[in-house]
Amino acid sequence: MSEHRSDFLRRLNQRGYVHQCTDAAALDNAASSGKVTAYVGYDCTAPSLHVGSLISIMMLRHLQQAGHKPIVLMGGGTTRVGDPSGKDESRKLLTDADINANMAGIKKVFANYLTFGDGPADAIMVNNADWLDTLEYIPFLRDVGRHFSINRMLTFDSVKTRLEREQPLTFLEFNYMILQAYDFLELGRRHNCLLQMGGSDQWGNIVNGVELIRRIDEKPAYGLTCPLLTTSSGAKMGKTASGAVWLNADMMSAYDFWQYWRNTEDADVGKFLRLFTELPLDEVARLENLQGAELNDAKKILATEATKLAHGATAAHAAAETARKTFETGAVAEDLPSIAVPAAELAAGIPAFALFARAGLAASNGEARRLIKGGGARINDGAVAGETDAITSAHVLNGTIKLSAGKKRHVLVRPE
Repeated sequence: MSEHRSDFLRRLNQRGYVHQCTDAAALDNAASSGKVTAYVGYDCTAPSLHVGSLISIMMLRHLQQAGHKPIVLMGGGTTRVGDPSGKDESRKLLTDADINANMAGIKKVFANYLTFGDGPADAIMVNNADWLDTLEYIPFLRDVGRHFSINRMLTFDSVKTRLEREQPLTFLEFNYMILQAYDFLELGRRHNCLLQMGGSDQWGNIVNGVELIRRIDEKPAYGLTCPLLTTSSGAKMGKTASGAVWLNADMMSAYDFWQYWRNTEDADVGKFLRLFTELPLDEVARLENLQGAELNDAKKILATEATKLAHGATAAHAAAETARKTFETGAVAEDLPSIAVPAAELAAGIPAFALFARAGLAASNGEARRLIKGGGARINDGAVAGETDAITSAHVLNGTIKLSAGKKRHVLVRPE
């Protein structure tokens, strides 16, 4: 479909968000003739979402900016089951306390991207435990389960992949797609929700919900997926050598978040500017066509704009200035990420590999040893001779020790 009547679908297509849509023409007509309510679901498997979830969050943001109503669905119920999509093995079952703690952390993210309230286009946040916890098993099987064919369920990627690889798929997980479809049905009844959005790995689950609504309530419903992003080199979005790129400030500093985007591969700059910033498309086109050293300026703009959305303008500009001081003037910027280490420990000496791992510059002691052996580790901008060399209070300069992994990742160690 080349031309869209609705501002919503036009935005999403122009910026590269759309992978599949169940009935693009009918959805476009609904979005151009009235207000559409749409949702994305997020299971509570960690205390924060990471960059891999950001594309769907941005879709909700564009939905709201186009005058429609977003629903953020917290998976307080479905997290107890675990989505098998894209997984080779079962997720670890979490306690209710774990799920509730994770949910509290995840909720913080959305206030930066959406406007919540009671207005017609204000976002709302709901928890599927509100209806899933009260389901009665036999009535649910009779009323909902009869609409699902086992033959068809076995053809969905989330199931088929596990079976082909001879990995166990529990009966608990097999129910996930039915529960997700039921979520859509409930949101349609409670909030007149017409559209479910999500990553392309959710396509089968989303289509199930669309069909369930048409069969039981005989109403139109739509599904829309975004591409699952990888970098040009094939790496999965949201992962780095030292772990996940979290959206919560208490899980990853604004500076480290800024650096993640600053380190974008050249071939991804234009795509990421379209997806993860709100810069006008003509400005994106100009920036992605920059060459050589000038392309680094585009990466800095990407980093600052993406960090503004996640952490606010003040934190984004502070991160950019910290990076400028660190890389362009060689100064030790006070706003670099830091860890506190007891002064007594430093006086006794800490093996270099252990301190680099503790500072988060390596994911494990073994990785820290490899970093040092490979010559990628520095202390106060000087080479680290050996992985077991002691870092002591003698290394403290102006109140800190600067640890570096490569040219772009730095942490200050502060004795306390």
